[in-house]
Amino acid sequence: MIIHSVNISKVKGTLKSPVDEININHRGIINDAHSGPWHRQVSLLAKESIDKFANQKGNRDFKPGEFAENITTVGFDLTKVSLLDRFIIGNDDVELEVTQIGKKCHGGGCAIYQEVGKCVMPQEGVFCRVINGGTIKAGDKFKYIPYLLRFQIITVSDRASQGEYEDLSGPTIFKAINEHFINTRWHFDLTSSIVPDDPSILGQELDKAKKSYIDVVITTGGTGIGPRDITYEVANKHCDKIIPGIMEHIRWKYGQNNPQALISRSISGVMNKSLIYTLPGSVKAAKEYMDEILKTLEHLIEMAHGLGH
Repeated sequence: MIIHSVNISKVKGTLKSPVDEININHRGIINDAHSGPWHRQVSLLAKESIDKFANQKGNRDFKPGEFAENITTVGFDLTKVSLLDRFIIGNDDVELEVTQIGKKCHGGGCAIYQEVGKCVMPQEGVFCRVINGGTIKAGDKFKYIPYLLRFQIITVSDRASQGEYEDLSGPTIFKAINEHFINTRWHFDLTSSIVPDDPSILGQELDKAKKSYIDVVITTGGTGIGPRDITYEVANKHCDKIIPGIMEHIRWKYGQNNPQALISRSISGVMNKSLIYTLPGSVKAAKEYMDEILKTLEHLIEMAHGLGH
């Protein structure tokens, strides 16, 4: 995995030209038009993608930088990367974090598009922000570090924790997450546990999740008004921010036909960088809630990591 070329331009919307080396700081590439306090500071495109595109267009010889990429790579499939993955490049250990996959095509504003009617960058380009600056030049090697999106599912139930009945809601949530993310570019991991309706034990679980930056915590059970229903109180205490609209929408949607859905005290919020959702304990509710939660989950993950573009 090698850097094939490094390229800059001083005006946006123009082709970039190869240079001997690029110097990177917290704003991006010095003297490049795309540097600045935003999420698309550095762009990457694989030479393999360029060559494939050239074959489709009659073997037109495209040079590095013609697709306005800052870094042309060789020997690595950039189409497999996900948001929040990182690259460590060169002797200075320049570190870049993936913030966007592809982009909206400029159409008439793109020099390549004007010439051949299509561009590869919107589909296969990768955009990054700078984590650690330094110098990069052609021939530098780079390492790829995938980001593992971590989910923790916690079933809150005295009886399930004591083995008196089989937990079905936790596996229902597990299945919903797996089926949603298995066909995405995210790299993810799912863990699950069962705890009693004990505020101290649940609080310890949430503390650990918050401190270890678990991306998404989903609890099931304990959202009613019974004497042992403590999930709301514990989760609310651990949240730095509440996201009220998600659960309000779910209660409204399903409460129209089932008024009992309106008495759920489910909440969603943010604990440090961890998202938390507290779901009721029934399998039916778990399915219904996950159907709605998954519609905005990826966007919220991006926002929690400062990628709310």
